[in-house]
Amino acid sequence: MANITVLDQSTINKIAAGEVIERPASVVKELLENAIDAQATAVTIEIKDGGCSMVRVTDNGCGIPRDQIALAFLRHATSKIRSVEDLFTVSSLGFRGEALASIAAVAQVELISKTSDSLTGSRYQIEGGAERGLEEIGAPEGTTIIARNLFYNTPARKKFLKTPMTEGAHVAAVVEKIALSHPDISIRFIQNNQNKLYTSGNHNLKDLIYTVFGREITSNLLAVNAQEGDIQVSGFIGKPVIARSNRNYENYFINRRYIRSSVISKAIEEAYKPFMMQHKYPFTMLHFTIQQDTLDVNVHPTKMELRFSDGEAVYRAVVKAVADALAHKELIPEVSLAEKKEKEAADLAQRLSPRPEPFEVKRRESMNRAAQPAAQDKASSSASYARTPPPKPSYVNELMPEWLKVRKREQEAAANAMKDSNATQNTASTFSEKLQDINKTDSTSNKYIGDKQDQVPTLAEDQSNAPAPKEPEQLDLFDGKLLDPKARLRHKLIGQLFDTYWMVEYNEQLFIIDQHAAHEKVLYEKTIKTLKTRQYDTQMVEPPIILTLNMNEEVLLSRYMSYFTGMGFEIEPFGGREYAVRGVPANLFSIAQKELLIEMIDGLSDDISVHNPDIIYERVASMSCKAAVKGHHSLSAAEANELIDQLLQLDNPYACPHGRPTIISMTKYELEKKFKRIV
Repeated sequence: MANITVLDQSTINKIAAGEVIERPASVVKELLENAIDAQATAVTIEIKDGGCSMVRVTDNGCGIPRDQIALAFLRHATSKIRSVEDLFTVSSLGFRGEALASIAAVAQVELISKTSDSLTGSRYQIEGGAERGLEEIGAPEGTTIIARNLFYNTPARKKFLKTPMTEGAHVAAVVEKIALSHPDISIRFIQNNQNKLYTSGNHNLKDLIYTVFGREITSNLLAVNAQEGDIQVSGFIGKPVIARSNRNYENYFINRRYIRSSVISKAIEEAYKPFMMQHKYPFTMLHFTIQQDTLDVNVHPTKMELRFSDGEAVYRAVVKAVADALAHKELIPEVSLAEKKEKEAADLAQRLSPRPEPFEVKRRESMNRAAQPAAQDKASSSASYARTPPPKPSYVNELMPEWLKVRKREQEAAANAMKDSNATQNTASTFSEKLQDINKTDSTSNKYIGDKQDQVPTLAEDQSNAPAPKEPEQLDLFDGKLLDPKARLRHKLIGQLFDTYWMVEYNEQLFIIDQHAAHEKVLYEKTIKTLKTRQYDTQMVEPPIILTLNMNEEVLLSRYMSYFTGMGFEIEPFGGREYAVRGVPANLFSIAQKELLIEMIDGLSDDISVHNPDIIYERVASMSCKAAVKGHHSLSAAEANELIDQLLQLDNPYACPHGRPTIISMTKYELEKKFKRIV
């Protein structure tokens, strides 16, 4: 066994720094909290290369006296507390005296500070825990701290840093959280010489939410203002319509400190449970004021967690405050009418199109006046066309490939020839005989087939007309018989059950197909093939879909833009934090909405290796499953047949991307046993 020795101070400092400083975002958090504790009303944060090469934090706070600057960089030197009892009454964000010492141990640090009663400021330099000098300098009131080359002396830690883009996203997230916790402080965030965030510090939380999250979130907020015992809750919660697929938008602050708490998260989600779908999480921006002596904030190195002396009281207060805010509110999601969509499209088109010159405006006005009499004469003749309703959206056009259309025409011709030569003895009409009626009257084929069994369409030929097998044999789904093109012609479509499941008879077996799982599988395989072969069709969107993203979502979109482009998306910046989606994959065109696109971005995160494209393909493709036709959506027989055709063309049609079965079967033998025909 090796001898026990005492570590040198430099090693001790680097080990201790590892608990506090994990990445550039940790540096920004500690320096920003110090600025707030110094009563600053304006703070500027500037980073380069994600904060790896430079972090600068400038504030207008009280500053540090010259004779205390060197002392501030000693471990456990602080002005916040004097004894352990003060931990239960401390109101400052920092109190351990570890931040500056930890930063100085792993970076090259420069500090410039001036107090209000000093004529000049001071400049202090320290690198790797070793002092480099203290000098007098002209400076404004407040403090500026610059940390350069983070982890320059600990290469083992530096190799764990992510790309500058990823580290910058973590810094942005920290800045946003602290800005939202202090609406009274003006905060500016600059990244690579570009302004990314500016808050005015006007004490208005709603204005701050608009700055960080955009118009859509802000227009769907409900105010919260409640008092439950000694616990005060204020802020805003989102209507269920802006729910997200993860907890990234659950924000809450205790005594102006951003924390994560399972108690509060569970309470919020419990209050939302009657109003929200499963696996959806609400938007919240809640500020809690709780007596400091009922909290223990000294339980986590980064102070992101705390302990409640009475967690049940906090839970009850949160549930009641959120539930009261949701109660008796108008929570019906707005559905855009066609007229409104057309108006929005026209407004957006007008915004996007260049304005004509003044002489061109006059010329167009004169042409419009000349065209008015002719337009009035034509209006009466075209009135009947205006009353014609638009065709109903159908999955037929989305699902039917060209080869299937050709085969349908062949089946129709064969069925007509058979009808001319022989009268059909089966009471059920064949699919081919009714195909024209299906195309003419979509509502007839959408009826619940179980109500009128005599109108059930079947495929190509009645099973009784097909040559019967010599002896019954059980069909193995994996032996290829069900997928054989000749076998497909003998499938007999019986009908739809519960507007979700399609029943097919073949070879003395009943197959039941889940339309949602089947369509998911078809879309998933199609998207995966598109991504890997780069053969995609883009459908242009008019007007474009406008997305408002936060800084972290912008980073994710930028990082994985090549994959979205590979799928068929066309996305470009639209000013500020808005992005215009001008093209979408053809197979997602009918359901391309903001919610789907945001969910696709949320499905990607920085834990995915950029060197493993297969994982990214699967993540993105699994999001395309959102386009699948849902259960309880009544498909026509034609649509069901096309879906079944595409499903059976896949290499593995038996399970959806999430592992649920697409097809189950039951033999004639099993049915007869149920009816006691076979004992």
